[in-house]
Order: sequence, then C-alpha cells, then structure tokens
Amino acid sequence: MKPQTINTSPEQSTETPTAPSFADFTLPSSLDSTGTKLVYLYLDATNGGDIADLRASLGMKTITLYPILQTLETNGLVKRDGDEYHIAS
Repeated sequence: MKPQTINTSPEQSTETPTAPSFADFTLPSSLDSTGTKLVYLYLDATNGGDIADLRASLGMKTITLYPILQTLETNGLVKRDGDEYHIAS
C-alpha cells in the first residue's frame, strides 16, 4: 500500500477563523453572580428558552436555575411567558 501524502501548504486555505462577536450582548450592571450572567446571556443570545433548554445548554441543575430566573424576573430583567423565559424589553 502506498503512503498517503497530505497537502499542508499555506495555499490550501486562506480563510482565518473568526470568533463570534459579542458586541450586541450587554450585561446589566446589577448582575453579580457568574450563574446569573450566564443565564441572562443565554436568554439574550437565544431569544429565550425554558428550563429544559437552559439545563441542557448550560449544564446547570434545575435547583440552581429556578432561583436565578426568579431573581432576574423580580429585577425586571426577564419575563416569563408560560414555561418560556425571555429578556424583558
């Protein structure tokens, strides 16, 4: 069997990978805990979600998420619509 040659020349790809821009996401100064910031940014980036979405995407337990969401809702930063949570306008 003949050995395979892999082309690793710079001409192979001229595109530079870019990181997503977070310029559109701002955090309210009242958010102090890492978990609260994470949940807020997730809801902002995804246009909302329910507990199952948050649990699966962020790897956080339900018992951790409920107090965070309650705090965000009490402070007027998040609105609840049935089972869905969204950033308040």
